[in-house]
Amino acid sequence: MLTIRKGADRGVSDFGWLDSRHTFSFGDYVDPKHHQFRTLRVINDDRVAPGGGFPTHPHRDMEILTCVLSGQLEHRDSMGNGEVIHAGEWQVMTAGTGVTHSEFNPSDTEPVHLLQIWLFPDRRGHTPGYGQRLFTDAEKAGTWRLVASPDAADGALPIHQDARVYQTKLAAGQAVAHELRPGRAAFVHVATGAATVNGHKLVAGDAAAVEEETTVTVTGDETAEVLLFDLK
Repeated sequence: MLTIRKGADRGVSDFGWLDSRHTFSFGDYVDPKHHQFRTLRVINDDRVAPGGGFPTHPHRDMEILTCVLSGQLEHRDSMGNGEVIHAGEWQVMTAGTGVTHSEFNPSDTEPVHLLQIWLFPDRRGHTPGYGQRLFTDAEKAGTWRLVASPDAADGALPIHQDARVYQTKLAAGQAVAHELRPGRAAFVHVATGAATVNGHKLVAGDAAAVEEETTVTVTGDETAEVLLFDLK
């Protein structure tokens, strides 16, 4: 079974410096039909204007992933981390017992395009943590690159949840497949470009929830970046 979530139907927040599209309920956008998918709680597709950013704010008991698609994002937090996340890099932050952080676009001229992703943790009260890694285009070309997992396998970023997050970069006509174990499901998000997921054509911002299937096949209709969440 495959359920399409069209990008054009997502929630919208526009603050001038921020243009954000919400796949699931977030902030003032509340949609009981699209509140979460299994342990995946948030996918926000954010574009931050030059010099704009999120002032210091708190989080707790959430696994927070940031994927920068273009531009760069400056991060500072109460754990003492102060990093710039560049295009192609992922960041993970375990909010756990509580953290505060801020995120800004340090460029005076270039916007930053990022995905902010939240997963529920496997329990409350984890010690806060931070990680960051570049996943090159070569690592993602025509294959599923594991970027986050509970065991941090193959250099993936660690998360406290039985979920595995993959990213691929496809050329037109290039295809990748992912096998789903019994009882597991996938959420596929097209970040850029256009792709066909199990026969359904999607464009940037579209997503598909896949349940009761054994295989997820994604084919690039044009150059595309696609994320896949393998969830219990």
